[in-house]
Amino acid sequence: MLPLGLSMLWESVEPEAALEERFGFNSFGAATHWVSAVLEQTWGLTALECSRMAISDQNAIVWVASDRGGLVVKWSRATERFENLEASTRLLSALAAQGVPVPSPITSLNGLDRETLLVRETLLAWETLEGPSCAVSFTVLPELAGDWLDVQDHAAVRSAGACLAEIHRTLGATHVDGSVFSSRSTGLKERIGGWLENFDRGFAPEATRRLVDLLARVPELDDQTQLVHNDFRAANILTRNSQTTGVLDFDDVVIDHRVSDLAKASVYLGTLFTDWRPTPIAVRQSLRAGYESVRPLSRSETEWFEILELWHGLMAIPGENDTAGWASAL
Repeated sequence: MLPLGLSMLWESVEPEAALEERFGFNSFGAATHWVSAVLEQTWGLTALECSRMAISDQNAIVWVASDRGGLVVKWSRATERFENLEASTRLLSALAAQGVPVPSPITSLNGLDRETLLVRETLLAWETLEGPSCAVSFTVLPELAGDWLDVQDHAAVRSAGACLAEIHRTLGATHVDGSVFSSRSTGLKERIGGWLENFDRGFAPEATRRLVDLLARVPELDDQTQLVHNDFRAANILTRNSQTTGVLDFDDVVIDHRVSDLAKASVYLGTLFTDWRPTPIAVRQSLRAGYESVRPLSRSETEWFEILELWHGLMAIPGENDTAGWASAL
């Protein structure tokens, strides 16, 4: 669980300074007071306590005890992403309606899953309360039960793999406007080849040579792209008794190949906020076994899985100061 009060989700900066610089609030109390007012006015919910708030880049998350149970309030000031955030919130509603273990957005009094708050001041019946210094896109979710995935629990990892396969199956059958989601329009051979030519920094030369060799010998992937999660890792997976109880954060959904999403999850599964380290091989194997218990990979996907896992692993190397051992994990 994150610490009580105000914290940064992953950045090494002072949270109080980030709160004021990015959102215009001079204290944790001022921010949570405003959140309580928005919940009352716009959602008809009564906040009993705001215990935690975490800042992540241009986004904020607040955990709230309310008259409707535990809530997770999320807002973003990244205006260029507002359209995408609205689409991903609608997608959450559609997935929840089909039984996927995701938090179903709570609709506002205006019947919306997400509201854009444009004004600096929020007028209350008894006072005028300062809001953020910028427009924000604001949504309210129920808090799901569970603990973040422990990758040492291989039964939980297999459950997470099976859940990812179910999510892929449901996303593939869900009819939403995909025009606002980023799409990987070029073929995988062209994408990876372009990355090798322009962005490989040479931190794991043997792995790079292996990737070049594998890429030269494999035909193009025989599979259609679709919506995928794109950030499936421990920080976004909740479990209880080794079973997946919730999958969080669909804000980075893209249109891509399912096997690429699985390979990326395999590489990043063990990452949890500031604890950023490669996923052990045995854990990767458990994740894939769980996935294939629901949706076996095709022959073409099986050929590509090693390539994609290697590519995502190379991209994950942070730099020369690789104290966590990302390069050696390849």
